[in-house]
Amino acid sequence: MDTPRISASSYSNTAPLIWSFLYGSNHGKVEIILDNAPARSAELLSQNRVDAALVPVIAYQFIEGARLIPDVCVGARERVRSVCLVTKGVDLADVRSVALDISSRTSATLTKIIFREFLGFEPEWKEAKPDLDSMLAESDAALIIGDPALRLAASSGSPPFKGGVDAFRGPGGEASDFFRIFDLAELWHKHTGLGFVFAMWMTTRETCPIDFAAACDDGLAHIEEIISNYQPEIGLSRDEMRRYLSENISYSPDESMQGGMELYYKLAARHGLGGRNAKLTYV
Repeated sequence: MDTPRISASSYSNTAPLIWSFLYGSNHGKVEIILDNAPARSAELLSQNRVDAALVPVIAYQFIEGARLIPDVCVGARERVRSVCLVTKGVDLADVRSVALDISSRTSATLTKIIFREFLGFEPEWKEAKPDLDSMLAESDAALIIGDPALRLAASSGSPPFKGGVDAFRGPGGEASDFFRIFDLAELWHKHTGLGFVFAMWMTTRETCPIDFAAACDDGLAHIEEIISNYQPEIGLSRDEMRRYLSENISYSPDESMQGGMELYYKLAARHGLGGRNAKLTYV
């Protein structure tokens, strides 16, 4: 029997889901491909080059024959901290252009839904690599995801993302360097009352031999080792990293998060962003 191939991003929030395959009880049982961009995992799955992949949930609506693997996800009940819109001190109502991080289509689609459905207007969209300075040089707001977004929380020097918005100054500390951060999961929860699922394991096979839920449990049991791997690079304290991985990120979708995913697909379809709007099928 061939060794299963899987793919996932290497952000810190995916670490509990892949730790077991790299270091734990599932080490050597799969071939794992890691990439910083979640969209890359979706591409590999759509090309049938892997047996399963941890991909942005919007990809489900674009990959023919995709099936969701239940009970495991990367999501948030209220606040995520690592998917955010950053502006140069202005409110979202005053934003007229947004630079979208090309790393994840789910977050880009969520951003468009928030503006179209909840804020009632549409800014100009620009795709960009995740570099805050260059993004805000060209646009009023920038979508930043993953560990680069967490590093902004480390830069703020204040309790992160209170009420869906935080603020920090650039290196010069001048008024012109003032930024505001808007947490997308918290904006979603504010307008819908629901949680949000950003990514799930998916496969195009009829069955999946890998127990991803058990692998997640294995990773969460080694959360302190994961913190040690990521904390020095990101710059948050150990307590903040622990809070992020154990409180902000939810690795098992509850009823609110499931409802949020279904509403997200519905709104994406309504606004022409959601592909085939397929019924949810699980392995």
